[in-house]
Amino acid sequence: MSKARSSLTATVAALFFVGCASTADPIEGYEQVQPASPSHPTGLANGYPAGQVERGLYLADLLGCGSCHTDGALAGNPVAERSLAGSRTGIAISSPMQRRYPGVLYPSNLTPDSETGIGNWSLEEIVTYLQSGEDHRGDQSLPVMPWPNYSRLTQDDATAIAMYLMSLAPVKHTVPSNVRPGTPAEAPFVHFGVYRSLK
Repeated sequence: MSKARSSLTATVAALFFVGCASTADPIEGYEQVQPASPSHPTGLANGYPAGQVERGLYLADLLGCGSCHTDGALAGNPVAERSLAGSRTGIAISSPMQRRYPGVLYPSNLTPDSETGIGNWSLEEIVTYLQSGEDHRGDQSLPVMPWPNYSRLTQDDATAIAMYLMSLAPVKHTVPSNVRPGTPAEAPFVHFGVYRSLK
């Protein structure tokens, strides 16, 4: 290799590394966490058939409802007394790699507390939400909740989950409001991404 070409190669390499060093770190301000899968509380029956409540517990555990809807579980430290009572740690619904402040959804309280949970919902409204992602107010769930998969639940299984949730002890726990993309979140959140190669 000629001396001039070698010098040019060294200059280009130096500029490349300087450029890389000055590039903003896309994960600055984030730390790696290991989500946890907490155990689900036992239902109290509350007039529902015990077999259906047990089936609902089994299904909610199998579907991992508590992994998102339990405070602390997304950060690896589930709070047992807030099992299924919503999470103060949210889930980014847009990429923080593309926009510094992603949109964030905070998983809701699934206990039958009438103020902060689903205590005012009917079994039919819960079943509809599980199977369609649309609640009784006409709000559509974001794809963070995998309702397209839950749409394949049988009516009996979806009803068993609803009975289980309504049989839980109510837990009064308010979660933060969801955050629109471009707005800084005041509460922590995690980001799960699935990326596809452009090639």
